[in-house]
Amino acid sequence: MKLNDPFVITISREVGSGGGTVARKLAEKLNVNYVNKQLMQALEERFHLTPEGIEHLKSTKKNWFKDLFEQVASSPKATIKVGGYTYSREFVEAVTVKDIYDAEVEILNAIADEGSCVIAGRSAFFVLKDRPNKVDIFITASKERRIKRIMEKQGLSREDAIHTIETIDEGRDNYVKRFTNLSRYDMRNYDLLLDMDFLTEDEAVDKILEFIGK
Repeated sequence: MKLNDPFVITISREVGSGGGTVARKLAEKLNVNYVNKQLMQALEERFHLTPEGIEHLKSTKKNWFKDLFEQVASSPKATIKVGGYTYSREFVEAVTVKDIYDAEVEILNAIADEGSCVIAGRSAFFVLKDRPNKVDIFITASKERRIKRIMEKQGLSREDAIHTIETIDEGRDNYVKRFTNLSRYDMRNYDLLLDMDFLTEDEAVDKILEFIGK
């Protein structure tokens, strides 16, 4: 990687592995843009959805909003409120998972055009596959470590932590497969794999810096 030229580092990670924190710390070390919440905020503004609503919609194979509307709407002209926003039936039926994906592709490319960045998740390893000067990283951890971290960070019971991990894992993999025809667990998608069972977050950042030659 040429660090003097604009570059992109994508970090795909398993929920509970600490990969999001690694991505943020790496961006801080490199003094470049960190892309995670920034993209979520852009999607929220475009579709008037909460982060939870976006993730839920992405993980389903059908129009979740439409199903929700049909369950609670009292008439064809009724509206519903989700996350502080009001939606009409026409709007709900118009929003699809494909809309979310297309928006992510557009926003990610626009951000990458602005300059060097570290991107957490968002299928960026595939979306930006034709970008020059790019490194793709996957961060994993044992399920037990992930369970413990989720329990500590979110204050969940062990049972709820396991359910959270399994639900998010399945949803993310379905989303990636749907639009890329690839599995996010296929290590051939990445240049570097880091196992957080053997690394602290700061050590993982150092490993990445060593790998990219800084």
